[in-house]
Amino acid sequence: MIFLDKLRAAERRNGSLLCVGLDPEPAKFPARLKGDAGKIYDFCAAIVDATADLVIAFKPQIAYFAAYRAEDQLEKLMEHLRRNAPQVPVILDAKRGDIGSTAEQYAREAFERYGADAVTLSPFMGFDSVEPYLRHEGKGAFLLCRTSNPGGDDLQAQRLAGVEGQPFLYEHIAKLAQGPWNLNGQLGLVVGATYPAEIERVRALAPTVPLLIPGVGAQGGDAVATVRAGWRADAPIVVNSSRAICYASGGDDFAQAARDEAIRTRDRLEQAKH
Repeated sequence: MIFLDKLRAAERRNGSLLCVGLDPEPAKFPARLKGDAGKIYDFCAAIVDATADLVIAFKPQIAYFAAYRAEDQLEKLMEHLRRNAPQVPVILDAKRGDIGSTAEQYAREAFERYGADAVTLSPFMGFDSVEPYLRHEGKGAFLLCRTSNPGGDDLQAQRLAGVEGQPFLYEHIAKLAQGPWNLNGQLGLVVGATYPAEIERVRALAPTVPLLIPGVGAQGGDAVATVRAGWRADAPIVVNSSRAICYASGGDDFAQAARDEAIRTRDRLEQAKH
């Protein structure tokens, strides 16, 4: 099953647009695990098991594992996901952006070592930095387009004088992802929930690609505005929440608290579709 089909199937099965981001920070773990980087897998697996029937995707952020030399725990977590939630696609949040043989190795890392269904990429170096990932049949790639951080304006909101119509850079990326770069229907775009007007613009320029939308929850993005701007019946959106769900409780009930928060967020997103 190709990534886009798996994403649509998960949306239907779980009635959800919610993606749970897995950003493990041992200092924020519940009391019995707190400060122990050796428990990253245990923490994340508990979150997965508590929310797998509520989500459209999971999104582990690779830096939170690598910083603690926990890549082996990430491999174990990916195996856990394939075994216990095979119907839920996994997006490896890596934001890779190199070219040539280096990009080929990063693609192998994401898709062969970790077995991710999709990966996040920076398109700043052009199509050369994207194409190696598209050789992996059935896998997806989300290109950074209009991100939720204020500094995104430094580049993404600048106009391209040499391009017809002088579009903003993020608009140009959206057009490329919808058109010439999307060789096998594998591309999606990352757009921040803190910019609903820009989400709407990206959706107009890229009407069929999936959108990965971080920023709902702790970052303050408006869930209702996000869905109304980006969701279309034939074009999925993947609305990510990490901290608000993973750290909903600091007690032994952290997994149940994560499930309760995931239900609230999922339901809020679903209601916004109507």
